[in-house]
Amino acid sequence: MTDAAELKRRTAELLAAHPPADTDPTDFLKARFDAGLAWVHYPEGLGGLGAPRSLQAVVDAELAAVGAPDNDPRRLGIGLGMAAPTILKYGTEEQKQRFLRPLWVGEEVWCQLFSEPGAGSDLAALGTRAVREDGGGWVVNGQKVWTSSAHVARWAILIARTDPEVPKHAGITYFLCDMTDPGVEVRPLRQITGEAEFNEVFLTDVRIPDSRRLGDVGDGWRVAQTTLNNERVAIGGMRLPREGGMIGPVSKTWRERPELRTHDLHQRLLKLWVEAEAARLAGERLRQQLVAGQPGYEGSGMKLAFARLNQEISGLEVELLGAEGLLYDDWTMRRPELVDFTGRDAGYRYLRSKGNSIEGGTSEVLLNIVAERVLGLPSEPRTDKDVAWKDLAR
Repeated sequence: MTDAAELKRRTAELLAAHPPADTDPTDFLKARFDAGLAWVHYPEGLGGLGAPRSLQAVVDAELAAVGAPDNDPRRLGIGLGMAAPTILKYGTEEQKQRFLRPLWVGEEVWCQLFSEPGAGSDLAALGTRAVREDGGGWVVNGQKVWTSSAHVARWAILIARTDPEVPKHAGITYFLCDMTDPGVEVRPLRQITGEAEFNEVFLTDVRIPDSRRLGDVGDGWRVAQTTLNNERVAIGGMRLPREGGMIGPVSKTWRERPELRTHDLHQRLLKLWVEAEAARLAGERLRQQLVAGQPGYEGSGMKLAFARLNQEISGLEVELLGAEGLLYDDWTMRRPELVDFTGRDAGYRYLRSKGNSIEGGTSEVLLNIVAERVLGLPSEPRTDKDVAWKDLAR
C-alpha cells in the first residue's frame, strides 16, 4: 500500500533525476507522469500508482515547494476534468495508453462536442448522426455549439446518434474525434464580453475509426453521464482559498474604498461573503468524498451554487463601484484559451458570469437533477421517454 512516506520518497527521486531548474518543463511533466505522480489514484502505467486519491496533495505540496512546473490545469480543464476520467472508466487499454499521457502533460488540448442548437438542456435529443461504414468506421454529420477551446483543441469528446429507431437516450454512441480531420470546421461565437472563447463546430462527412469509439454502440448516454458528473464537479468544486474567486475582488474594493460603502451594500456583502465561504467549504467536503469513488450528483448542487453566487456577487460589485462599474476595459475580439474572472475589471465579471447558469448544464436542468437524484422527489412527467427519436416533434 502506497503511503505518504513512499510518495515523498518517489517525489524526491523524481526531483533528483530531473531537477526542475535544469529540465525542460514538458520533459519534467512526462517524467512525473511516468513515475506515477500525475494522478496517484490512477493505475500504474497510466500516470498513477493505485494510491488513495487523498495522497495527491502530498505530491503536489512537495513539487510546489521547489517550484516544479505544473501542467497549467486551467488550460487543460476539459481534458483533465472530463475526458480523462471518462477514458479511464470506459476506454480500451490502447485508448488509455494513447491519450492519457499527452492529455495530462498538456501536449494535446481537448474540447467537448455535446450541445447542439436543438439539443442543449435536452441533450439526449441531439441530432448529429454517426453512420457506420462497411469497413467498420463511422461517418459523422451535424453541428455542435458552445464548444469551449475548440479553436485550440486537438481532440474532442463527441456524442452522436447512431440509431434513430430507438428512444433518444438509447441511440447515442460516444466517440473521440480528431479536430484536425477533414470535415471539422470551427467558427467563433462572439459573446457579450466581446471575446469568443466559445465556438460552433460543423461536422461534414467526418470519418472516425471504430477504434476511437468509447464504450459500446448505443451506450453513449451512460458514458456521457460520467463526463457530465465530472464536469459539474470541475466547475462548481474548484479548490479556492478563503476569498478566492469572485468574492475576492469585491471584498478588496470594500476594504480599500471606504467612500463607496453604504449600510445596504454592507449587509448584502456580508451575506454573500458567508455564502461564498460556505460554498467553498462544501466544495472541500465534496473533494474529500471523491477520495472514496466517482463523483455523484452533489456536483450539480455545487455548480448551481457557483452560478448563483457569481452572478449575485458580480452584480453587487458593479453597484458598489457606481458609475465606475459601468465602464468596460476592452471590447477587442479575442479567442482566449481560458476564462480569467479575476484578471479583468468588474464589468467583465458581471457580463461573463451570466453564462455560468447556462454552461455545464443550465440551472433549471440541475435543479431537476438535485430534486430527483439527490432529494428523491418524484420525476417530472416525460411523454417522450419511450418514443423513437425519429418520431419526436422537432
